[in-house]
Amino acid sequence: MGRFRTLVCCTALALMAGAAQAGVMNPVPGDPITIESGKLSGTLLDSGIRAYLGVPFAAPPVRELRWHEPMPVKPWSGIYNADTKLTNCYIPLRASTLNHYFGELRSSEDCLYANIWVPPNTRADAKLPVVVWIHGGGFQEGSINFDIYGGHEIAKKGVIYMGISYRVGIMGNLAHPELTKESGHTASGNWGMMDQIAGLKWIQRNIAAFGGDPANVTVLGQSAGAMAVDVLQSSPLAKGLYAKVISLSGGYHGVASPNLETLKETEQKGVQLQQAMKARDVAQMRTIPADQIVNIARDAKVTFSGPTVDGYLLPDHPQKIYAAGKQTDVPILLASVGNDIFSKTPVTDARTLADYKSAADKLYGPDAALFLKLFPASNDAQAARQAQEVARISGFGIVARDWAKDHAATAKSPAWLVQYNHPHLYPPGVVITDMDVKTAGAYHNSDLPFWFGTLDALNIFRKTREWTPYDYKLANQMMDVVVAFAKTGSPATADAKIPRYNPRREQRLVFGESITIETLNPRQVDFIESHPARR
Repeated sequence: MGRFRTLVCCTALALMAGAAQAGVMNPVPGDPITIESGKLSGTLLDSGIRAYLGVPFAAPPVRELRWHEPMPVKPWSGIYNADTKLTNCYIPLRASTLNHYFGELRSSEDCLYANIWVPPNTRADAKLPVVVWIHGGGFQEGSINFDIYGGHEIAKKGVIYMGISYRVGIMGNLAHPELTKESGHTASGNWGMMDQIAGLKWIQRNIAAFGGDPANVTVLGQSAGAMAVDVLQSSPLAKGLYAKVISLSGGYHGVASPNLETLKETEQKGVQLQQAMKARDVAQMRTIPADQIVNIARDAKVTFSGPTVDGYLLPDHPQKIYAAGKQTDVPILLASVGNDIFSKTPVTDARTLADYKSAADKLYGPDAALFLKLFPASNDAQAARQAQEVARISGFGIVARDWAKDHAATAKSPAWLVQYNHPHLYPPGVVITDMDVKTAGAYHNSDLPFWFGTLDALNIFRKTREWTPYDYKLANQMMDVVVAFAKTGSPATADAKIPRYNPRREQRLVFGESITIETLNPRQVDFIESHPARR
Protein backbone atom coordinates (compact mmCIF):
# COMPACT_ATOMS: atom_id res chain seq x y z
CA MET A 1 0.00 0.00 0.00
CA GLY A 2 1.09 3.65 0.19
CA ARG A 3 0.34 6.64 -1.96
CA PHE A 4 -1.48 4.48 -4.45
CA ARG A 5 -0.97 1.35 -2.36
CA THR A 6 2.75 1.69 -3.13
CA LEU A 7 4.42 4.67 -1.37
CA VAL A 8 4.60 3.91 2.35
CA CYS A 9 8.12 2.99 3.36
CA CYS A 10 10.00 6.22 2.57
CA THR A 11 9.74 7.76 6.02
CA ALA A 12 8.55 4.99 8.30
CA LEU A 13 10.85 5.85 11.20
CA ALA A 14 9.81 9.50 11.30
CA LEU A 15 6.14 8.52 11.00
CA MET A 16 6.48 6.06 13.90
CA ALA A 17 7.93 8.84 16.04
CA GLY A 18 5.01 11.11 15.25
CA ALA A 19 2.49 8.31 15.72
CA ALA A 20 3.93 7.58 19.14
CA GLN A 21 2.83 11.05 20.24
CA ALA A 22 -0.49 11.26 18.51
CA GLY A 23 -1.93 7.74 18.58
CA VAL A 24 -2.28 4.63 16.44
CA MET A 25 -3.18 5.17 12.81
CA ASN A 26 -6.40 3.70 11.41
CA PRO A 27 -8.57 4.05 8.32
CA VAL A 28 -10.69 7.20 8.30
CA PRO A 29 -14.49 6.76 8.26
CA GLY A 30 -15.95 8.73 5.38
CA ASP A 31 -12.80 8.61 3.31
CA PRO A 32 -11.96 8.91 0.54
CA ILE A 33 -12.73 12.57 0.09
CA THR A 34 -12.54 14.17 -3.33
CA ILE A 35 -10.23 17.08 -4.11
CA GLU A 36 -9.45 18.63 -7.48
CA SER A 37 -6.77 16.05 -8.37
CA GLY A 38 -8.62 12.90 -7.29
CA LYS A 39 -9.76 10.82 -4.34
CA LEU A 40 -7.80 11.09 -1.09
CA SER A 41 -7.71 9.06 2.11
CA GLY A 42 -5.93 9.84 5.35
CA THR A 43 -5.31 8.42 8.81
CA LEU A 44 -7.54 8.34 11.89
CA LEU A 45 -5.66 8.94 15.15
CA ASP A 46 -6.83 7.54 18.48
CA SER A 47 -8.03 10.99 19.50
CA GLY A 48 -10.36 11.12 16.50
CA ILE A 49 -8.15 13.63 14.65
CA ARG A 50 -8.01 12.98 10.92
CA ALA A 51 -4.48 13.41 9.53
CA TYR A 52 -3.72 13.77 5.83
CA LEU A 53 0.05 13.65 5.42
CA GLY A 54 2.04 14.28 2.27
CA VAL A 55 -0.78 15.72 0.18
CA PRO A 56 0.59 17.16 -3.10
CA PHE A 57 -0.46 20.75 -3.79
CA ALA A 58 1.80 21.32 -6.81
CA ALA A 59 3.74 19.22 -9.30
CA PRO A 60 7.23 18.09 -8.27
CA PRO A 61 9.63 20.97 -9.13
CA VAL A 62 12.22 18.70 -10.72
CA ARG A 63 14.07 18.46 -14.06
CA GLU A 64 12.66 21.15 -16.36
CA LEU A 65 10.56 22.51 -13.46
CA ARG A 66 13.59 23.26 -11.30
CA TRP A 67 13.70 27.06 -10.84
CA HIS A 68 10.24 27.37 -12.33
CA GLU A 69 6.99 28.62 -10.85
CA PRO A 70 4.99 25.76 -9.30
CA MET A 71 2.74 23.90 -11.71
CA PRO A 72 -0.55 22.07 -11.04
CA VAL A 73 -0.67 18.54 -9.68
CA LYS A 74 -1.33 15.88 -12.30
CA PRO A 75 -4.70 14.24 -11.53
CA TRP A 76 -4.62 10.63 -10.43
CA SER A 77 -6.96 7.67 -10.68
CA GLY A 78 -7.62 5.41 -7.73
CA ILE A 79 -7.19 6.54 -4.12
CA TYR A 80 -4.18 8.51 -2.95
CA ASN A 81 -3.19 7.37 0.55
CA ALA A 82 -2.05 10.45 2.49
CA ASP A 83 -0.83 8.46 5.48
CA THR A 84 2.90 9.26 5.57
CA LYS A 85 4.99 12.40 5.93
CA LEU A 86 7.03 12.66 2.76
CA THR A 87 10.28 14.41 1.97
CA ASN A 88 11.74 17.64 3.28
CA CYS A 89 12.61 20.17 0.62
CA TYR A 90 16.31 19.83 -0.13
CA ILE A 91 18.07 20.60 3.19
CA PRO A 92 21.01 19.19 5.16
CA LEU A 93 20.43 16.62 7.89
CA ARG A 94 20.88 17.64 11.54
CA ALA A 95 23.18 15.93 14.02
CA SER A 96 21.33 14.11 16.80
CA THR A 97 23.03 16.22 19.50
CA LEU A 98 21.71 19.51 18.13
CA ASN A 99 18.76 21.37 19.61
CA HIS A 100 15.46 20.68 17.82
CA TYR A 101 16.58 17.33 16.37
CA PHE A 102 13.55 15.37 15.17
CA GLY A 103 14.98 12.27 13.54
CA GLU A 104 15.86 11.29 10.00
CA LEU A 105 13.74 12.19 7.01
CA ARG A 106 15.11 12.25 3.51
CA SER A 107 15.36 15.48 1.52
CA SER A 108 14.41 15.84 -2.10
CA GLU A 109 13.52 18.43 -4.70
CA ASP A 110 10.21 16.56 -4.95
CA CYS A 111 8.77 18.17 -1.85
CA LEU A 112 5.69 20.31 -2.52
CA TYR A 113 3.35 18.58 -0.09
CA ALA A 114 1.04 19.59 2.74
CA ASN A 115 0.32 17.96 6.10
CA ILE A 116 -3.24 18.51 7.32
CA TRP A 117 -4.89 17.78 10.68
CA VAL A 118 -8.71 17.91 10.93
CA PRO A 119 -10.69 17.96 14.22
CA PRO A 120 -12.75 14.90 15.19
CA ASN A 121 -16.18 14.44 13.63
CA THR A 122 -15.75 17.33 11.20
CA ARG A 123 -18.46 17.44 8.56
CA ALA A 124 -17.69 18.49 5.01
CA ASP A 125 -19.87 21.57 5.47
CA ALA A 126 -18.37 22.58 8.85
CA LYS A 127 -16.54 25.68 7.52
CA LEU A 128 -13.90 25.50 10.24
CA PRO A 129 -11.16 28.12 10.52
CA VAL A 130 -7.91 27.11 8.83
CA VAL A 131 -4.44 27.80 10.28
CA VAL A 132 -1.64 27.49 7.72
CA TRP A 133 1.92 27.02 8.99
CA ILE A 134 4.99 28.40 7.16
CA HIS A 135 8.17 27.09 8.77
CA GLY A 136 11.38 28.98 9.43
CA GLY A 137 14.99 28.10 8.75
CA GLY A 138 16.51 31.25 7.28
CA PHE A 139 15.12 30.33 3.86
CA GLN A 140 17.92 27.71 3.83
CA GLU A 141 16.45 24.80 5.77
CA GLY A 142 13.45 23.72 7.84
CA SER A 143 10.51 21.46 7.11
CA ILE A 144 6.83 21.05 7.90
CA ASN A 145 7.64 17.43 8.80
CA PHE A 146 9.46 18.22 12.06
CA ASP A 147 7.49 16.82 15.00
CA ILE A 148 7.51 20.17 16.79
CA TYR A 149 5.24 21.48 14.00
CA GLY A 150 2.63 18.75 14.38
CA GLY A 151 -1.01 19.83 14.33
CA HIS A 152 -2.57 17.18 16.51
CA GLU A 153 -3.00 19.25 19.67
CA ILE A 154 -4.11 22.50 18.07
CA ALA A 155 -6.62 20.70 15.83
CA LYS A 156 -8.27 19.34 18.99
CA LYS A 157 -9.34 22.92 19.68
CA GLY A 158 -11.54 23.16 16.61
CA VAL A 159 -9.40 24.46 13.74
CA ILE A 160 -7.97 22.76 10.69
CA TYR A 161 -4.21 23.05 10.93
CA MET A 162 -1.85 22.45 8.03
CA GLY A 163 1.73 23.04 6.98
CA ILE A 164 2.75 23.80 3.41
CA SER A 165 6.25 23.05 2.14
CA TYR A 166 8.27 25.45 0.05
CA ARG A 167 11.64 25.34 -1.69
CA VAL A 168 14.57 26.82 0.20
CA GLY A 169 18.22 27.65 -0.43
CA ILE A 170 19.44 27.47 -4.00
CA MET A 171 16.35 25.64 -5.22
CA GLY A 172 14.01 28.19 -3.68
CA ASN A 173 15.79 31.48 -4.26
CA LEU A 174 18.14 31.38 -7.26
CA ALA A 175 17.65 34.11 -9.87
CA HIS A 176 19.36 34.28 -13.26
CA PRO A 177 18.95 36.51 -16.35
CA GLU A 178 17.87 33.50 -18.44
CA LEU A 179 15.24 32.59 -15.87
CA THR A 180 14.04 36.18 -15.75
CA LYS A 181 13.63 36.17 -19.52
CA GLU A 182 11.82 32.82 -19.70
CA SER A 183 9.44 33.59 -16.80
CA GLY A 184 7.09 35.83 -18.75
CA HIS A 185 7.09 38.21 -15.77
CA THR A 186 10.57 39.74 -16.19
CA ALA A 187 11.44 38.25 -12.80
CA SER A 188 13.09 35.18 -11.31
CA GLY A 189 13.97 33.81 -7.90
CA ASN A 190 11.27 33.76 -5.21
CA TRP A 191 10.41 30.17 -6.15
CA GLY A 192 9.80 29.30 -2.49
CA MET A 193 7.47 32.28 -2.11
CA MET A 194 5.64 31.16 -5.26
CA ASP A 195 5.27 27.72 -3.65
CA GLN A 196 3.61 29.31 -0.63
CA ILE A 197 1.22 31.25 -2.84
CA ALA A 198 0.46 28.07 -4.82
CA GLY A 199 -0.30 26.33 -1.51
CA LEU A 200 -2.64 29.13 -0.43
CA LYS A 201 -4.41 28.97 -3.79
CA TRP A 202 -4.73 25.20 -3.39
CA ILE A 203 -6.38 25.81 -0.02
CA GLN A 204 -8.90 28.16 -1.60
CA ARG A 205 -9.85 25.46 -4.11
CA ASN A 206 -9.75 22.38 -1.87
CA ILE A 207 -10.01 23.03 1.86
CA ALA A 208 -13.81 22.85 1.85
CA ALA A 209 -13.51 19.12 1.12
CA PHE A 210 -11.84 18.73 4.53
CA GLY A 211 -14.49 20.86 6.28
CA GLY A 212 -12.51 24.10 6.16
CA ASP A 213 -13.61 27.64 5.35
CA PRO A 214 -11.55 29.16 2.50
CA ALA A 215 -12.76 32.61 3.59
CA ASN A 216 -11.24 32.18 7.07
CA VAL A 217 -7.58 31.28 6.57
CA THR A 218 -4.93 32.44 9.06
CA VAL A 219 -1.32 32.30 7.88
CA LEU A 220 1.14 31.62 10.70
CA GLY A 221 4.90 31.90 10.11
CA GLN A 222 8.00 31.94 12.29
CA SER A 223 11.48 33.38 11.67
CA ALA A 224 11.96 33.07 7.89
CA GLY A 225 8.32 32.00 7.81
CA ALA A 226 7.38 35.28 9.51
CA MET A 227 9.43 37.17 6.93
CA ALA A 228 7.55 35.21 4.28
CA VAL A 229 4.28 36.34 5.86
CA ASP A 230 5.49 39.93 5.54
CA VAL A 231 6.26 39.32 1.86
CA LEU A 232 2.82 37.74 1.36
CA GLN A 233 1.16 40.81 2.86
CA SER A 234 3.25 42.96 0.53
CA SER A 235 2.65 40.90 -2.61
CA PRO A 236 -0.20 41.62 -5.03
CA LEU A 237 -0.11 37.92 -5.98
CA ALA A 238 -1.28 36.84 -2.51
CA LYS A 239 -4.22 39.21 -2.09
CA GLY A 240 -7.47 37.47 -1.19
CA LEU A 241 -5.81 34.21 -0.15
CA TYR A 242 -6.00 34.68 3.64
CA ALA A 243 -7.98 36.61 6.25
CA LYS A 244 -5.46 37.03 9.10
CA VAL A 245 -1.73 36.62 9.75
CA ILE A 246 0.46 35.69 12.72
CA SER A 247 4.17 36.48 12.70
CA LEU A 248 6.55 34.89 15.21
CA SER A 249 10.06 36.35 15.39
CA GLY A 250 10.51 37.79 11.94
CA GLY A 251 9.69 40.55 9.47
CA TYR A 252 11.21 43.32 7.37
CA HIS A 253 10.37 46.43 9.42
CA GLY A 254 12.77 48.77 11.18
CA VAL A 255 16.56 48.93 11.39
CA ALA A 256 16.83 45.49 13.00
CA SER A 257 15.28 43.66 10.05
CA PRO A 258 17.31 41.53 7.61
CA ASN A 259 18.35 42.76 4.19
CA LEU A 260 16.42 42.12 0.98
CA GLU A 261 18.35 41.83 -2.27
CA THR A 262 17.31 43.32 -5.59
CA LEU A 263 16.67 41.15 -8.61
CA LYS A 264 19.89 42.35 -10.23
CA GLU A 265 21.93 41.37 -7.16
CA THR A 266 20.42 37.89 -7.03
CA GLU A 267 20.79 37.42 -10.81
CA GLN A 268 24.50 38.20 -10.49
CA LYS A 269 24.81 35.41 -7.95
CA GLY A 270 23.00 33.10 -10.35
CA VAL A 271 25.54 33.86 -13.07
CA GLN A 272 28.37 33.37 -10.58
CA LEU A 273 26.97 29.94 -9.68
CA GLN A 274 26.56 29.01 -13.35
CA GLN A 275 30.23 29.82 -13.92
CA ALA A 276 31.26 27.77 -10.89
CA MET A 277 29.18 24.87 -12.22
CA LYS A 278 30.86 25.19 -15.65
CA ALA A 279 27.40 25.00 -17.20
CA ARG A 280 26.77 26.58 -20.60
CA ASP A 281 23.23 27.69 -19.70
CA VAL A 282 20.31 27.20 -17.32
CA ALA A 283 19.16 24.14 -19.23
CA GLN A 284 22.42 22.38 -18.33
CA MET A 285 22.23 23.68 -14.76
CA ARG A 286 18.90 21.88 -14.46
CA THR A 287 20.53 18.55 -15.31
CA ILE A 288 23.11 18.63 -12.51
CA PRO A 289 22.11 16.79 -9.30
CA ALA A 290 21.08 18.98 -6.39
CA ASP A 291 23.72 17.67 -4.00
CA GLN A 292 26.47 18.58 -6.46
CA ILE A 293 25.04 22.08 -6.90
CA VAL A 294 24.95 22.64 -3.13
CA ASN A 295 28.60 21.56 -2.83
CA ILE A 296 29.67 23.75 -5.74
CA ALA A 297 27.84 26.76 -4.29
CA ARG A 298 29.45 26.19 -0.88
CA ASP A 299 32.93 26.02 -2.37
CA ALA A 300 32.26 29.11 -4.51
CA LYS A 301 30.75 30.92 -1.48
CA VAL A 302 27.51 31.69 -3.34
CA THR A 303 24.46 31.97 -1.08
CA PHE A 304 20.88 32.75 -2.07
CA SER A 305 19.64 34.28 1.14
CA GLY A 306 15.89 34.51 0.63
CA PRO A 307 13.21 36.54 -1.15
CA THR A 308 14.16 39.13 -3.73
CA VAL A 309 12.58 42.48 -4.57
CA ASP A 310 11.81 41.29 -8.10
CA GLY A 311 9.17 43.83 -9.19
CA TYR A 312 6.63 41.06 -9.73
CA LEU A 313 5.93 38.96 -6.65
CA LEU A 314 7.50 41.62 -4.43
CA PRO A 315 7.23 45.04 -6.11
CA ASP A 316 9.21 46.90 -3.44
CA HIS A 317 10.53 46.59 0.10
CA PRO A 318 7.67 45.78 2.54
CA GLN A 319 8.29 48.96 4.54
CA LYS A 320 7.73 51.06 1.42
CA ILE A 321 4.65 49.06 0.47
CA TYR A 322 3.20 49.61 3.96
CA ALA A 323 4.07 53.29 3.85
CA ALA A 324 2.04 53.57 0.65
CA GLY A 325 -0.85 51.61 2.20
CA LYS A 326 -0.61 48.91 -0.48
CA GLN A 327 -0.25 45.91 1.83
CA THR A 328 -3.08 43.44 2.32
CA ASP A 329 -5.07 44.99 5.15
CA VAL A 330 -5.92 42.14 7.55
CA PRO A 331 -5.65 41.69 11.33
CA ILE A 332 -2.10 40.85 12.45
CA LEU A 333 -0.69 39.24 15.59
CA LEU A 334 3.05 39.92 15.94
CA ALA A 335 5.21 38.02 18.43
CA SER A 336 8.85 37.79 19.49
CA VAL A 337 10.87 36.06 22.22
CA GLY A 338 13.02 37.51 24.97
CA ASN A 339 16.38 36.38 23.58
CA ASP A 340 15.58 36.50 19.91
CA ILE A 341 17.96 36.62 16.95
CA PHE A 342 19.85 39.92 16.59
CA SER A 343 19.18 40.84 20.24
CA LYS A 344 22.59 39.62 21.44
CA THR A 345 25.20 42.38 22.06
CA PRO A 346 28.01 42.95 24.58
CA VAL A 347 25.46 44.85 26.65
CA THR A 348 22.96 42.00 26.73
CA ASP A 349 25.73 39.57 27.70
CA ALA A 350 26.70 41.65 30.76
CA ARG A 351 26.13 40.07 34.17
CA THR A 352 27.98 42.56 36.39
CA LEU A 353 27.68 46.31 36.75
CA ALA A 354 31.26 46.83 35.60
CA ASP A 355 30.73 44.75 32.45
CA TYR A 356 27.43 46.51 31.79
CA LYS A 357 28.95 50.00 31.91
CA SER A 358 32.03 48.95 29.93
CA ALA A 359 29.89 47.35 27.20
CA ALA A 360 27.71 50.47 27.02
CA ASP A 361 30.79 52.65 26.51
CA LYS A 362 32.10 50.41 23.72
CA LEU A 363 28.74 49.97 21.99
CA TYR A 364 27.25 53.45 22.30
CA GLY A 365 30.29 55.71 22.66
CA PRO A 366 29.26 59.33 23.38
CA ASP A 367 25.64 58.21 23.87
CA ALA A 368 26.53 55.73 26.62
CA ALA A 369 25.51 58.22 29.32
CA LEU A 370 22.05 58.56 27.78
CA PHE A 371 21.76 54.75 27.53
CA LEU A 372 22.65 54.36 31.22
CA LYS A 373 20.07 56.99 32.11
CA LEU A 374 17.38 55.14 30.16
CA PHE A 375 18.46 51.71 31.48
CA PRO A 376 19.88 52.56 34.93
CA ALA A 377 21.66 50.05 37.15
CA SER A 378 23.52 50.53 40.44
CA ASN A 379 24.51 46.95 41.26
CA ASP A 380 25.21 43.63 39.55
CA ALA A 381 21.66 42.31 39.89
CA GLN A 382 20.14 45.43 38.34
CA ALA A 383 22.71 45.36 35.54
CA ALA A 384 21.80 41.75 34.70
CA ARG A 385 18.09 42.61 34.67
CA GLN A 386 18.63 45.66 32.47
CA ALA A 387 20.77 43.61 30.07
CA GLN A 388 17.85 41.22 29.69
CA GLU A 389 15.47 44.14 29.19
CA VAL A 390 17.63 45.49 26.36
CA ALA A 391 17.56 42.04 24.76
CA ARG A 392 13.77 41.90 24.97
CA ILE A 393 13.44 45.25 23.21
CA SER A 394 16.04 44.46 20.56
CA GLY A 395 16.11 42.04 17.61
CA PHE A 396 12.80 40.75 16.38
CA GLY A 397 11.14 42.37 19.39
CA ILE A 398 11.72 45.76 17.82
CA VAL A 399 10.89 44.39 14.35
CA ALA A 400 7.48 43.31 15.66
CA ARG A 401 6.90 46.72 17.23
CA ASP A 402 7.92 48.53 14.03
CA TRP A 403 5.72 46.24 11.93
CA ALA A 404 2.77 47.04 14.17
CA LYS A 405 3.58 50.75 13.95
CA ASP A 406 3.83 50.64 10.13
CA HIS A 407 0.56 48.71 9.98
CA ALA A 408 -1.26 51.14 12.26
CA ALA A 409 -0.17 54.09 10.12
CA THR A 410 -1.99 52.97 6.97
CA ALA A 411 -4.26 50.00 7.78
CA LYS A 412 -7.76 49.82 9.18
CA SER A 413 -7.37 46.32 10.64
CA PRO A 414 -6.08 45.88 14.21
CA ALA A 415 -2.69 44.63 15.33
CA TRP A 416 -1.53 42.99 18.57
CA LEU A 417 1.92 42.53 20.11
CA VAL A 418 3.06 39.50 22.13
CA GLN A 419 6.36 38.35 23.58
CA TYR A 420 7.32 34.92 24.90
CA ASN A 421 9.81 35.14 27.77
CA HIS A 422 9.72 31.78 29.55
CA PRO A 423 13.04 29.85 29.52
CA HIS A 424 12.97 26.07 29.24
CA LEU A 425 14.19 23.81 32.04
CA TYR A 426 16.83 21.19 31.15
CA PRO A 427 17.79 17.87 32.77
CA PRO A 428 21.05 17.96 34.76
CA GLY A 429 24.04 17.26 32.54
CA VAL A 430 22.20 17.41 29.21
CA VAL A 431 24.46 18.48 26.34
CA ILE A 432 23.05 20.37 23.36
CA THR A 433 25.93 21.12 21.04
CA ASP A 434 24.57 24.25 19.38
CA MET A 435 23.33 25.95 22.56
CA ASP A 436 24.50 26.74 26.09
CA VAL A 437 21.53 25.68 28.19
CA LYS A 438 22.76 27.80 31.11
CA THR A 439 22.46 31.07 29.21
CA ALA A 440 19.95 30.30 26.43
CA GLY A 441 17.00 32.00 28.10
CA ALA A 442 13.94 32.42 25.87
CA TYR A 443 15.95 31.62 22.75
CA HIS A 444 14.86 31.99 19.13
CA ASN A 445 12.46 29.05 18.43
CA SER A 446 11.86 28.32 22.12
CA ASP A 447 8.24 29.44 21.87
CA LEU A 448 7.32 27.01 19.09
CA PRO A 449 6.36 23.93 21.16
CA PHE A 450 4.09 26.17 23.22
CA TRP A 451 2.19 27.62 20.26
CA PHE A 452 1.54 24.09 18.94
CA GLY A 453 1.30 22.11 22.18
CA THR A 454 4.17 19.88 21.07
CA LEU A 455 6.39 20.03 24.16
CA ASP A 456 6.99 16.28 24.12
CA ALA A 457 8.53 16.49 20.63
CA LEU A 458 11.75 17.71 22.27
CA ASN A 459 12.00 14.48 24.27
CA ILE A 460 11.28 11.90 21.56
CA PHE A 461 14.80 10.56 21.04
CA ARG A 462 16.48 11.70 24.24
CA LYS A 463 15.34 13.77 27.20
CA THR A 464 16.38 17.37 26.64
CA ARG A 465 13.70 19.17 28.66
CA GLU A 466 12.26 18.99 32.17
CA TRP A 467 8.72 20.14 31.51
CA THR A 468 6.59 21.23 34.45
CA PRO A 469 2.81 21.39 34.89
CA TYR A 470 3.07 25.14 34.28
CA ASP A 471 4.70 24.52 30.89
CA TYR A 472 1.74 22.42 29.76
CA LYS A 473 -0.68 24.99 31.13
CA LEU A 474 1.13 27.81 29.31
CA ALA A 475 1.16 25.82 26.06
CA ASN A 476 -2.59 25.35 26.34
CA GLN A 477 -3.07 29.09 26.94
CA MET A 478 -0.88 30.02 23.98
CA MET A 479 -2.70 27.61 21.67
CA ASP A 480 -5.96 29.20 22.82
CA VAL A 481 -4.64 32.57 21.61
CA VAL A 482 -3.99 31.18 18.12
CA VAL A 483 -7.36 29.46 17.99
CA ALA A 484 -9.24 32.54 19.25
CA PHE A 485 -7.54 34.67 16.61
CA ALA A 486 -8.32 32.14 13.88
CA LYS A 487 -11.95 31.85 14.93
CA THR A 488 -12.85 35.45 15.79
CA GLY A 489 -10.14 37.78 14.46
CA SER A 490 -9.14 38.74 18.02
CA PRO A 491 -6.44 36.84 19.97
CA ALA A 492 -7.81 37.81 23.38
CA THR A 493 -8.87 34.98 25.69
CA ALA A 494 -10.00 34.75 29.32
CA ASP A 495 -6.40 34.04 30.36
CA ALA A 496 -4.66 36.34 27.88
CA LYS A 497 -6.41 39.69 27.54
CA ILE A 498 -4.16 41.08 24.82
CA PRO A 499 -4.59 44.84 24.30
CA ARG A 500 -4.92 46.09 20.75
CA TYR A 501 -1.78 47.86 19.59
CA ASN A 502 -1.95 51.63 19.94
CA PRO A 503 1.06 53.65 18.68
CA ARG A 504 0.29 56.32 21.30
CA ARG A 505 0.48 53.79 24.16
CA GLU A 506 2.40 50.77 23.01
CA GLN A 507 1.58 47.64 24.99
CA ARG A 508 2.24 43.95 24.53
CA LEU A 509 1.25 40.80 26.32
CA VAL A 510 4.10 38.76 27.82
CA PHE A 511 4.04 34.99 28.32
CA GLY A 512 6.52 34.52 31.17
CA GLU A 513 6.32 32.93 34.60
CA SER A 514 2.83 34.42 34.50
CA ILE A 515 0.86 36.24 31.82
CA THR A 516 1.27 39.99 32.09
CA ILE A 517 0.78 43.16 30.07
CA GLU A 518 3.63 45.63 29.76
CA THR A 519 3.77 49.15 28.37
CA LEU A 520 6.78 49.88 26.21
CA ASN A 521 8.91 52.88 27.10
CA PRO A 522 9.09 54.84 23.83
CA ARG A 523 12.36 56.56 24.80
CA GLN A 524 14.00 53.19 25.46
CA VAL A 525 12.68 51.69 22.24
CA ASP A 526 13.68 54.70 20.17
CA PHE A 527 17.20 54.64 21.61
CA ILE A 528 17.70 50.95 20.78
CA GLU A 529 16.30 51.51 17.31
CA SER A 530 18.52 54.51 16.65
CA HIS A 531 21.60 52.62 17.84
CA PRO A 532 21.44 49.28 16.01
CA ALA A 533 23.95 46.67 17.12
CA ARG A 534 26.66 45.76 14.64
CA ARG A 535 26.13 42.23 13.29
